[in-house]
Amino acid sequence: MPEVLRAPLIVEFPFTRSLGPVQSAFLTGLREQVVLGVRTGDGRTLVPPVEYDPVTAEELRDLVEVAPTGTVTTWAWNHQPRRGQPLDTPFAWVLVRLDGADTALLHALDAPGPDAVRTGLRVRVRWAGSRSGAITDIACFEPYESDAAEAPGQLSQHSGEFENMVTGIVAPARLDYVYSPGRAQSAYIQALSERRTVGERCPSCRKVYVPPRGACPTCGIATAEQVEVGPRGTVTTFCIVNIKAKNLDIDVPYVYAHIALDGAGLALHGRIGGIPYDQVRMGLRVEAVWTEGGRYPDHYRPTGEPDADYDAYKELL
Repeated sequence: MPEVLRAPLIVEFPFTRSLGPVQSAFLTGLREQVVLGVRTGDGRTLVPPVEYDPVTAEELRDLVEVAPTGTVTTWAWNHQPRRGQPLDTPFAWVLVRLDGADTALLHALDAPGPDAVRTGLRVRVRWAGSRSGAITDIACFEPYESDAAEAPGQLSQHSGEFENMVTGIVAPARLDYVYSPGRAQSAYIQALSERRTVGERCPSCRKVYVPPRGACPTCGIATAEQVEVGPRGTVTTFCIVNIKAKNLDIDVPYVYAHIALDGAGLALHGRIGGIPYDQVRMGLRVEAVWTEGGRYPDHYRPTGEPDADYDAYKELL
């Protein structure tokens, strides 16, 4: 049995989004140490503010200023902070209902330990020293010595207008994990390091799965018979990529395709090179191109063979 592989992997997507008038005012307000909520038609004040009432779907624009103090409504202790979290020492995740608000805001509470946290604890905002118009402008919450919620009184309306309004944000999404491909895919990866492509055949339907999955997803039967496929194949379908990925040194436009390797029962994906992007077509015959020291094909290039008939690959689309 081949060695089962493990590797740390990171899935990361920096999501860039524009802001509507309510979220723009809220985040710009945080930069100016002002916390804004939005009032609904029935008089509730929502913090964080939303642009549409979650109950009635009514459009909301009536902004009001709430206090930077509030009350913990529930909490959970985080004994081991992760990269990118608000604090690098153990802290509590808390839902805080700010004075004047009817809903709670999720953030971090800086506390010496879980014994110092409780539902009903009075807290206040600790502002970040450097603020840019993001939820992180609230560095965290901290305990605040007050026995009861301060009477909010009449909330003051706010125009939501500031100088240099924040109109967009980049929200980084990232997942760090350790991936183990298992027996079947470990054998597949090992074969790739030898410049071979190996799948596994289902003993029932006889389909050859590349990459192998250890079981046939159609029949539900374990697979073990290894079958070497390729190295040539047929483009079954493709797309033209026009947006450059920051971690790929490939000029756009380029073509990414589904390629049915000879002998395989389904297509895998790969980049097409060695041909102008606007000449790639369904049925194009291609072969793998390996780079020195590469553990997988760098791309696929045309073989010069006549295009495959549609009937030869239509079941693999």
